[in-house]
Amino acid sequence: AARRPSLFDPIRVGDIEAPNRIFMAPLTRARSTKDHVPTQQMIEYYTQRAASGLIISEATGISQEGLGWPFAPGIWSDEQVEAWKPIVDGVHQKGGRIILQLWHMGRVVHPSFLGGQPPVSSSAVTPYEIAYDPSASVNKNLHAHTYDGKKPYERPRALNTEEIPRIIKTYRQAARNAIKAGFDGVQLHAANGYLIDQFLRETCNKRTDQYGGSIENRIRLLKEVTTGLIEEIGAGKVSVRLSPNGDTQGCNDRHPDDLFTAAAKVLQDLNVAFLELREPDFDGTFGRAQVLPVGDLIRRVFHNPLVLNSDYKKSKSEHALASGRADAISFGRTFISNPDLVSRLKNDQPLAKDDIRTWYSPGPHGYTDYPTYEEQTRSKL
Repeated sequence: AARRPSLFDPIRVGDIEAPNRIFMAPLTRARSTKDHVPTQQMIEYYTQRAASGLIISEATGISQEGLGWPFAPGIWSDEQVEAWKPIVDGVHQKGGRIILQLWHMGRVVHPSFLGGQPPVSSSAVTPYEIAYDPSASVNKNLHAHTYDGKKPYERPRALNTEEIPRIIKTYRQAARNAIKAGFDGVQLHAANGYLIDQFLRETCNKRTDQYGGSIENRIRLLKEVTTGLIEEIGAGKVSVRLSPNGDTQGCNDRHPDDLFTAAAKVLQDLNVAFLELREPDFDGTFGRAQVLPVGDLIRRVFHNPLVLNSDYKKSKSEHALASGRADAISFGRTFISNPDLVSRLKNDQPLAKDDIRTWYSPGPHGYTDYPTYEEQTRSKL
């Protein structure tokens, strides 16, 4: 009988030969400039983690319209492309592989990023339509990130049918720019309540044109954007991330099984390099499942490499690979605090804890100063 795959076996995902199945998940770290240009310190951060089977970069804005996260990077200008080059080169020189995650945040962008204009979405539905109460200890709707702290979300405007080609064109240009910067491919961010997800799920999408209503219509933008990316750079360099369960930033759906299996089937037909699912369990530590994981149903229609993410420890990961539920696992927070995660997992060494306070803070602290296990042990001698 064939040996069951392990985390340390190589895997081919599209055009990429990954030496192991420990992928680095996309992690927003907010270390770029205020104008969304990647910085010098990002070179060290990514090269420190080059041993992972594949690095999926932090979410990166395809346009200013789509980027409302302070100090997050973009990929629309020549200056941004040039600034990404030494980062990608650093990873490649260390023998690593890295793809760029393409991000349009849609309705969660605050107007302060857009010169006061409303953000765009599938429909004019504000995430969490509740009045802002300054006296409440937790304001669920106070989620829009700005350079002046968190602000209430503002009502987006619905994209006109005629504007959709412009959105697709922007994604295509971003993919071209990513390849120009040297990336090994791209990942379409279609998860977590951002623009593509705002079209996919019924609580956000109230459209009456060919992009709304039926599941077939709601997955149309995902299909058209993915097709555009493939035409631009080839299917072997295009992957997608979905988050098939529960509420994310006000996006939800009563029929996640039907919706996400239909989406996965389209992606299989397009022959994307791999599909990554962010799917927390019922006991998730950063977001919890409200419905049964859809991954097992997706597995029946999606036969290319499937990558699972969220709260995977070594034993759970090995089990997911051995049982065939997944072909690779992407690790997020564990990669923040363990630059040498691959060798720690291989040698069963204890993992360092990450510090939530420095996820998005400026500078090297909590970014590039987490030691490897070897450095840690040496410093104790």
